[in-house]
Amino acid sequence: MLRKPLPLYGFGTARPLFSPSSLEAALLRSAFLRRAAPAVLLLPLLSAAPSATAEEPAAGSLQRQFAAAAERYGVPQSVLLGVSYLQSRWDAHGGAPSVTGGYGPMHLTDAATALAEAPHHSDGAEDARGDDARAPRVGPGAPPPAAAELPPRLRTLERAAELSGRSADELRTVTAANIEGGAALLAAAQRGAGLPTSADPADWYGAVARYSGADDSATAATYADDVFEVIRTGESRTTDSGQVVTLAAEPSVAPATGQVAALGLRAPARGPVECPRSVACEWIPAPYAEFGDGDYGNHDLGDRPSSQSIDYIVIHDTEASWDTTLKLVQDPTYVSWQYSLRSSDGHVAQHLALKDVGWHAGNWFVNAKSVGLEHEGFLTSPDSWYTEAMYRSSARLVRYLAKRYGIPLDRQHVLGHDTVPGTVTSSIRGMHTDPGPYWDWAHYFRLLGRPITPSAGADAGVVTIRPEYAANQPVYTGCVTAGVACAPHGSGAVRLYTAPSADAPLVKDIGLRPGGQDSTDGVNDTGARASTGQSFAVAERQGEWTAIWYLGQKAWFHDPKERRTAVNARGVVLTPKEGLASVPVYGRAYPEASAYPAGVPVQAVSPLPYRLLAGQRYVVGGRTPGEYFFAPTFDPTGHTVVRGQEEYYEIQFGHRVAFVKAADVRISRA
Repeated sequence: MLRKPLPLYGFGTARPLFSPSSLEAALLRSAFLRRAAPAVLLLPLLSAAPSATAEEPAAGSLQRQFAAAAERYGVPQSVLLGVSYLQSRWDAHGGAPSVTGGYGPMHLTDAATALAEAPHHSDGAEDARGDDARAPRVGPGAPPPAAAELPPRLRTLERAAELSGRSADELRTVTAANIEGGAALLAAAQRGAGLPTSADPADWYGAVARYSGADDSATAATYADDVFEVIRTGESRTTDSGQVVTLAAEPSVAPATGQVAALGLRAPARGPVECPRSVACEWIPAPYAEFGDGDYGNHDLGDRPSSQSIDYIVIHDTEASWDTTLKLVQDPTYVSWQYSLRSSDGHVAQHLALKDVGWHAGNWFVNAKSVGLEHEGFLTSPDSWYTEAMYRSSARLVRYLAKRYGIPLDRQHVLGHDTVPGTVTSSIRGMHTDPGPYWDWAHYFRLLGRPITPSAGADAGVVTIRPEYAANQPVYTGCVTAGVACAPHGSGAVRLYTAPSADAPLVKDIGLRPGGQDSTDGVNDTGARASTGQSFAVAERQGEWTAIWYLGQKAWFHDPKERRTAVNARGVVLTPKEGLASVPVYGRAYPEASAYPAGVPVQAVSPLPYRLLAGQRYVVGGRTPGEYFFAPTFDPTGHTVVRGQEEYYEIQFGHRVAFVKAADVRISRA
């Protein structure tokens, strides 16, 4: 989990927190205006409504399979397609399960089978609080749940087998059978509600809400609303099997939303939730409690944004089931974050008031200035994938937070946990790596209303990473067994080499490997990886290869003209000031020693082992004054925020962001 930095000038703040030079102000302001251009933020955001005159699909095609299953079970085809889209976007994932054990286009859940094969990504050595003023807080981790503990929403494949007569293995691996199983569940839900199997999609609102598996009425209704929004607007896309599936728009459909009341679901615990109305959100608070010897947990009371700005949103995955996640965040001896999101239906639980500081990112500077979102899932599960329902809920929540706090919607402010820097050299190797290379950042940013598109010409000095997710399948190892290849899967990350050749060694990360060894293709090795949405300064171009400045060195990635893995972009970059051969790089932006008042221990401004060398350039995320939140005791009376005169720039330095002192560098337009 993370802590975060003050509002950066020109990026989401109305008032400057410092007085930049006229050049800096102009460059940062222009960058802000480009990033802040208005965009349509309503979901769905993917494609215009397709024509209702779609070409007749070939026999045996995926479109035909949906039609056949709909006819067999008396389910309107648009309802079946809409439900499947919200679960999987019609992808089959080669028969592999989602992060919560859902199989196939209908996300039929058999979590007992899926999680029995899924490795657990332990919490490792990362101190979630990341504050030198207190003892480390390292979470104990949580094993996958036992089969007997799984709720019905994670065992829908069993019921689908009973209803359809298809075997469990067929439902997991045969697409046509999986679609039939989903249709059978929808039809059974309709009959169970005492409703006829009507040809009118509007009559199926309650059955769709039941299909979500939600146990509360708000989540079930939000899920059904999303399905019917897809039906009204239509969708069309090429699936991971290479087939085009189309749902023709039915804009006049007006579903019978009152059917949810008859499902007998509980009302969510609303409490003091801070969520947009477009997501189903309930209050499940994390405890603030003492438990002996002056220790306490599992967060700090704060007064944000009055005391400190909120500048970052950190995307995590839970590495645990939903029920285990809730147990952990309610444990005062554990750690904390602001929100958890459930995979099957996108349900949101809020645990901390946004004014308070969670312990989640392993970096106290980031924690103090961020909001943490935990998404149910296991990052290294083979062929790991996340549901569309969760992506959409997450995007709505992030848009709400970004608007509320003026947070730029870019990868230097919407961070993966795997892009949060270690605070000091000794912490680099223990930092977490979720949500990992299988999180679809390109799709996520489309849902955020900020699709990653070119903003500059062919000779641009900056590129933004954006491979085609489904087609980009670099080999990763270690999902199940160290050194053994993971199942093939789409990825938003690209590999970085020391030369323009796939036979060249991968670039080195001396923070991860102080001995100078090469990086590896391990799924948790971020040493030679650039991720979708990250922007880097171009160092060189040769044929089908592009080099970027990365961790103080040139790093090459394959970027063929016929299948680009990056788009050209504009940006503000920095380089060492004239006369400086190199400048230090930091994992946190702490104040100078003279800024600390009596009684507050001075925090070391300790550089990381990397150097930013003369002639190299790195993309600027924003500027912030040095800041430290002093909060070592349960009683918040003595808590204070220390701010200094020293100012820093956040940069995209490697896979993780970093900070450099403003006094050491000069900025320019790329």
